[in-house]
Amino acid sequence: MRIGLFVTCLGDTLFPEAPRAALAVLERLGHEVEFPREQTCCGQLHLNSGYRDEARALGRRFGRIFGGYEAIVSPSSSCVGAARELSPETAGRVFELSEFLVANLGVDDVGAYFPHRVTYHPTCHSLRVTRVGDAPFRLLAAVRGLELVELPAADECCGFGGMFAVKNADTSAAMLADKCSAVLSTGAEVCTAVDGSCLMQIGGGLSRQRAGVRTMHLAEILAS
Repeated sequence: MRIGLFVTCLGDTLFPEAPRAALAVLERLGHEVEFPREQTCCGQLHLNSGYRDEARALGRRFGRIFGGYEAIVSPSSSCVGAARELSPETAGRVFELSEFLVANLGVDDVGAYFPHRVTYHPTCHSLRVTRVGDAPFRLLAAVRGLELVELPAADECCGFGGMFAVKNADTSAAMLADKCSAVLSTGAEVCTAVDGSCLMQIGGGLSRQRAGVRTMHLAEILAS
């Protein structure tokens, strides 16, 4: 299958490890993956900030750039959700990595080995927008050597929410403190998720506490 890799702004500027890992997993499974160099923001930031005209313009651009691919895959459920809303012509072909692997390719085991204790944070967008379901859990369960531990109050927001964390900093910090406490209660070495933005939020909180717990994108674990 010819796949267009949508790396997202955050993946491009702060967390290139996630899209690189997504590429590695997809190529390991035998697919032809291309990175369109013309890609830019999908328009999510503009959409969430009330700039709908600018968001729609970026959505149209997304459709032109990725329109020729059989599937468009991204290691970000929030950006996938925005792309589906803003680019109707490609909406049925844009997928978050874990849902693409499990629901579209029918793959649970990607041949990964990761001998660590891991907890999974289901991000708000993956729960309520892209609705990836149990795909991340099925993929993690198949990783050899990995011990998956349940995260208490897993469906509670980490406090990021894009501009929410900026405009409501105190509330965001309180939500983050609760999330970090939940992560630490599991005794996990690694907290993973399907959105780099949430991992940035959680990772920052854990780092400031010198908790010794790493954050890693699900794609990085699957590529290991």
